[in-house]
Amino acid sequence: MATEEIKELPKSWAMVGGDGPQSYSQNSAYQKGVVDASKEKVTEGIKDKLDFKSLGFDSSNDTFRIADFGCSVGPNTFFAVENIIEAVEQKYQAQFQKSPPLELEFQVFFNDVTTNDFNTLFKTLHSNRKYFAAGLPGTFYGRLLPKSTLHFAYSSYCLQWLSKVPKEVVDSKSPAWNKGSIQCDGLKKEVTKAYSAQFQSDMNTFLNARAQEIVGGGLMVIIMAGLPDGIFMSQAGVGMYYELLGSCLVDMAKLGEISEEKVDSFNLPLYYSSSTEIEEIIKENGNFSIEIMDSLSHQIWKTSKKSNIEVSVSGGRAVFQGLVEEHFGSEVVEKTFEHFAKKLVDNFSIFDGAAHEHIDHFILLKRHFN
Repeated sequence: MATEEIKELPKSWAMVGGDGPQSYSQNSAYQKGVVDASKEKVTEGIKDKLDFKSLGFDSSNDTFRIADFGCSVGPNTFFAVENIIEAVEQKYQAQFQKSPPLELEFQVFFNDVTTNDFNTLFKTLHSNRKYFAAGLPGTFYGRLLPKSTLHFAYSSYCLQWLSKVPKEVVDSKSPAWNKGSIQCDGLKKEVTKAYSAQFQSDMNTFLNARAQEIVGGGLMVIIMAGLPDGIFMSQAGVGMYYELLGSCLVDMAKLGEISEEKVDSFNLPLYYSSSTEIEEIIKENGNFSIEIMDSLSHQIWKTSKKSNIEVSVSGGRAVFQGLVEEHFGSEVVEKTFEHFAKKLVDNFSIFDGAAHEHIDHFILLKRHFN
């Protein structure tokens, strides 16, 4: 089968599987909030921008195909898919009020890296679901489906994750060596340039792959974490959060529990982009029109300080445990996150003084007709 080159992600980049107390399934409340916050925009976007006639729906075509790229494990992907299907059904009935060609059927592809816990994911599929489900293993930074398979693509909280850490930031001989930090904090121009270039390359790879898989006139929703224009990670609460994690590793190196060289070579494969940067990449790519570009209003932090600390600790471990284990070894995982939990408790007030919050980009794209 002919496919573009696929850059498979390292094994550890899947979220923590299972349904135990440290699993992503049990610790993805923030991501669930993103799904909830986006529901109205998804519904309105489908209502205003989806056209069944231009998609070729008639008496011989009654299957609507959806894919969630980066579904992970847990119920959030199911909530998102159900929101999409509900909106598509409403639009179908509205567009064919007098005589719908046929009753719509739905096929949904759930995609994530090969080490994602698909077993747990599919064990929790709803028995009364309105769709036929299929797993789609592999990195979304490459082709995964035949041409013109999909009518709707969805990706939530995935594309801030890069396909790899830029090699320059872990090279001690490079001007972009990021010694002393585990993130792109925006304070060193060369580091930011390296991360930005990797993000641009990855986004183009993603858009080109999806352009092959989505039919002309098909839609794609992208939700990703980002920053307001002109704001650095070091100025945002999320950057402070990652800095605390990095300081735990530095402390452990000083105690001789891990090597300083290991810490210097550890960087998070995360890049929080601005809306201007994303817009430029999409327009230059040329495969999609931007129908909606907005940000989401998220309610999760409007809760008690204690619950915020708990979410920060448990959610951070569910996301980052695999990366820490891959780089430093399984024997330091418990100590790392115990130390991180204590640091968050002792320093949580710093987030009150954060100059800025990160934003959640909401983007609705339409595939150009060839």
